[in-house]
Amino acid sequence: MANYSNAHICHCMSRLSTLRRNSHLTISGNRRQIGPEFVDGVLALAQGLLSLGLGCGDVVAIAAFNSEWYLEWLLAVAYVGGIAAPLNYRWGFEEAMLAMEMVNPVLLVMDKSCNHWFPKLWNYDLASLRWRVSLEEEKNSIGTWNFLSMEAIKKGFARDLPLSYSWAPEGTVLICFTSGTTGKPKGVTISHSALIVQSLAKIAIVGYSEDDVYLHTAPLCHIGGLSSAFAMLMTGACHVLIPKFDAKSAIEAIEKHGVTSLITVPAIMADLISAPRGKEIWKGRNSIKKILNGGGGLSTKLIRDAAKFFPRAKLLSAYGMTETCSSLTFMTLYDPKLEIPIQPLETSDGRKPTSVHPPQGVCVGKPAPHVELKIYVEGSSRIGRILTRGPHVMLRYWDQSPSDASDSSNKDWLDTGDIGYIDDYGNLRLIGRTNGRIKSGGENVYPEEVESILSQHPGVMGIVVVGIPDARLTEMVVACIQLRNDWQWSHRSSLRHSISEERQHLSSDILRQYCKEKNLAGFKIPKILVLWKKSFPLTTTGKIRRDQVREQVMSHLQSFYSNL
Repeated sequence: MANYSNAHICHCMSRLSTLRRNSHLTISGNRRQIGPEFVDGVLALAQGLLSLGLGCGDVVAIAAFNSEWYLEWLLAVAYVGGIAAPLNYRWGFEEAMLAMEMVNPVLLVMDKSCNHWFPKLWNYDLASLRWRVSLEEEKNSIGTWNFLSMEAIKKGFARDLPLSYSWAPEGTVLICFTSGTTGKPKGVTISHSALIVQSLAKIAIVGYSEDDVYLHTAPLCHIGGLSSAFAMLMTGACHVLIPKFDAKSAIEAIEKHGVTSLITVPAIMADLISAPRGKEIWKGRNSIKKILNGGGGLSTKLIRDAAKFFPRAKLLSAYGMTETCSSLTFMTLYDPKLEIPIQPLETSDGRKPTSVHPPQGVCVGKPAPHVELKIYVEGSSRIGRILTRGPHVMLRYWDQSPSDASDSSNKDWLDTGDIGYIDDYGNLRLIGRTNGRIKSGGENVYPEEVESILSQHPGVMGIVVVGIPDARLTEMVVACIQLRNDWQWSHRSSLRHSISEERQHLSSDILRQYCKEKNLAGFKIPKILVLWKKSFPLTTTGKIRRDQVREQVMSHLQSFYSNL
């Protein structure tokens, strides 16, 4: 087997085997492990997998909640040269089958998170699948059929017997699925090198260390959760694992274990801040020292609230994607040690204050140390497609043959699909998505830019901007607005409200005027604003389904005009 590089994610085990003999490496429910115990478990599982017949390049699908067992499987599979393919436990049966048919796993690891689609799987003929393993402690808890258990695979193997690392073809270690905006999963092939340099970047920029107590708020089936988990394994930090995020469980874990760091997306941050806590604000929040946000920018209000709620925490934001093994850029949103106002915020180099949503684009900070970025522009504009290259870039999509993919991620650039530019201070600013671009009256409109402006209005809770066909403009800009609870929508076309009314009422005219005051170009201002009274449709990874929003808007408008 060719050694594709000297990088292997299991190198962290040498450190873990000597660390934390007097404190825990993993905490999951009532289970506790110190470093050597965790490493022994990984080695025993790796030997059991070899004995079972798992070979180099074989794919192991994992569909489970977060636990220390999940971490053991990720490392053991990599140790013997296998490839782990985490499945999203939120998927329905059809999505799970699409993913497995793509990667053809030989082994499937499951727990009760899959109960909703397990019976269908049993009757489904997947030719590649040879073994099924249950992570449940109670025998036959998933179903009435016979499963292998994790302990049965480990049984009888000397846990301290050294093994030689193996590499899968191309140095692949993970197939991480991303749904895009269409909902169909795509398998992103990630190398050992990509995962390691991403982990090192998080250690360097966020400041993770052996002293951290890290709460797994993100699922280990997502690249953000995976990359952060490996960063913590490399430092030897303590892992606190809850099966899945809910605010109550997270708060209890923070208070009980003195959690110092966690990652969020905007929804997780909002849930933590707004969770019921009784008369007193829970004291555990003071232990938090580092919060890394991804999966979308935090609003100015949420940044302010987070800084007040976690007064000792450094709050950072990251921009990236699954195809780049998580974060491309980082920026500091708030640092209590700097004793600076929360707003305006400093840029990542501290030279010039900026707003969270400047007039042109959202600032997402500077590239990580291993990341190379460039903007591909057409004509004289400084705005263009964001490209990247480096060891962090995926090898290919799994169903793409190696000959059709880049020969080396250091030679060819990956198009992120995002539009943006690099400002005078070296910060990357996002304008929008290439495939979400609206062509209106010959001009390009990026929905995210319009959304970033309108989302700042105090009466707007949520917003999605789409383009619908128009005979004159080609596409018309339409904004779908979710109101905050204490606001009402007015259908009258007037800006003449009293001050008290202005604070409680919104209308199309008021929001258009707001866009003008924020210096949004006239052709970008929505021609139609629709009051949206339900949740926006999302993919299983939390991305807006703009295609479904667009269809519903067109149906709504067609019905409205036909009744006139």
